[in-house]
Amino acid sequence: MTVLIAPDSFKGTYTAREVADAVATGVESSGGTAIRLPVADGGEGTLDVLTVPLGLRPVTTRSRNPWGSPCRPTYGLSDDGTAVIEIAAASGITTPHDGPRDPVTATTYGTGMLVADAARRGARRIVVAAGGSATTDGGTGAVAAIEAGGGLRGAAVTVLTDVTTRYVDAARVFGPQKGADAVQLLTRQLEAKARALPRDPSSVDATGAAGGFSGGMWARYGAELRSGADYILDVIGFDTLAADASAIVVGEGRLDGQTKAGKIISAILARAGTAPVYAVVGSVGDDLGDYRSRFAGVLVATNAVAMHDAGRTIAAQLMTGSGHPASG
Repeated sequence: MTVLIAPDSFKGTYTAREVADAVATGVESSGGTAIRLPVADGGEGTLDVLTVPLGLRPVTTRSRNPWGSPCRPTYGLSDDGTAVIEIAAASGITTPHDGPRDPVTATTYGTGMLVADAARRGARRIVVAAGGSATTDGGTGAVAAIEAGGGLRGAAVTVLTDVTTRYVDAARVFGPQKGADAVQLLTRQLEAKARALPRDPSSVDATGAAGGFSGGMWARYGAELRSGADYILDVIGFDTLAADASAIVVGEGRLDGQTKAGKIISAILARAGTAPVYAVVGSVGDDLGDYRSRFAGVLVATNAVAMHDAGRTIAAQLMTGSGHPASG
């Protein structure tokens, strides 16, 4: 019996790797074989998940946080010219900052500095994970920094996102969660920026990711916009591993109605084949509804011990064939 353990992070508490290890030890303690395969959907943890499969080495360099203060974020760069940058590293909502965290003035300039730095170091493919930004600048800050840093030097850009929001809708959809009271102002600014860009991103799905960063990169540099979940599952070889698995375990901090809207768990369910899928999660939302029926079992685990126990329960049930674990 082989169990493929492919959780996302429990944001703010456990990394995807920590969750995978805890569940795996439970599976192994019951005599099962566990394959650890931590995942991400283009947000927090993307760099960590892609480091080994892409052969990335860490590069730490000077940049600016969303409000212009100096910072030293890290991105990944491989010997064959692939760079992976998390927008949250320099332009994230949790980026350290001592002054006011004004969402209206927050800019992606720091992320653009990282993109330009990667291009200067020889990157030919630059992948930007767009989750967790503090910004709604339409990507214009990043474009300005890239141009100031010498441009892309022929590198191709891919932006990973887990949303389909369009460019001018970014402030309305994401502004409130970033603390932006001036949603109308930001929307007007995005409308003006859309008209000024070389291509208008207003009618293109996913151009609103990271406050329009994805749309700015698409319009100025022809960036490819991809589902972060599907990109990562492809890179880590999920389909091959899933085909040989007796069961698959997914996980995230909260399983709710948003899970099915482009998140990694929905992508795994779509690609799981005939293998039963179990969810080990920190909590379950009241709006989950009939989506719960997609899982062979839903187990709530708020710490590493409970994750271990969940893995043990899943393995024991699979080995005895006595039914599904109780949902929590």
